[in-house]
Amino acid sequence: MNHSTPLTADTVAVVLAGGKGTRLAALTRRECKPALPFGGSFRNIDFSLSNCVNSGIRQIGIATQYKPESLIRHIHRVWHDAGPHSRASITTWPSQLHSPGRYSGTADAVYQNWNLVTSSNPRLVLILAGDHIYKMDYRPMLTHHVKHGADMTVACVEIPIEEASQFGVMSIDATDRVLRFREKPPLPEPAPDDPRRAVASMGIYVFDSRFLSKVLRNDADSSISSHDFGRNILPLLIEQRTNVFAYRFTDNDDVGKGYWRDVDTLSAYWTAYITLTIGSKQI
Repeated sequence: MNHSTPLTADTVAVVLAGGKGTRLAALTRRECKPALPFGGSFRNIDFSLSNCVNSGIRQIGIATQYKPESLIRHIHRVWHDAGPHSRASITTWPSQLHSPGRYSGTADAVYQNWNLVTSSNPRLVLILAGDHIYKMDYRPMLTHHVKHGADMTVACVEIPIEEASQFGVMSIDATDRVLRFREKPPLPEPAPDDPRRAVASMGIYVFDSRFLSKVLRNDADSSISSHDFGRNILPLLIEQRTNVFAYRFTDNDDVGKGYWRDVDTLSAYWTAYITLTIGSKQI
């Protein structure tokens, strides 16, 4: 996972790193969730950044908001000064640079920085969370997006259905088209091939740049939107029968069942950390 392709060279990644992580209690009292330590000297955001660099994506913007100071210091110290990473352009986009000084949602964070996103005139825009624990080559997902002629592609992973009410749950058909999406449903819809599991969104999205530009402008003009990709953009595009497709994350040839964790609670953070420490599950 070390070489750029024409597709990755034509892709800009936006890492959303402004979350408070309120369910992590005291851990995020002084710094944002993407800045939390993981695996010694590393931080949560290092997973997404490493995935980008190893996938050959060189244009990366990081949208920050809540207590970004330690995160920005880490980015400058580790990613700007390290030799192998110098090939990548990694910039931080603090919400304080914009009026009224905060992003109202994940979609708004991209919209407010749209001139920076499109400064290199990319074909594709890859939207990532800065606080998930996983290893992923994004190139197959980009190829999947183009092959299906998708306007939006959503990475997904299968999880136990008893845990699915904490995530965005999708229903997909045999061609990977997304039919339905519900954010944190009380009764999650099971996966089509396994009633014990559900298909959960990983919060990773690929858009055609021109299409995303129109979507963000329309969302910004909406007085009823909370300007969030999961709550607003994705459900609306499905309702409008737009070409929204799922990409089933593959890890160790196990399609749809790769290792991915959203460490948004104390229990999830502790479990992922202990898993890494004892080596019972490679990530």
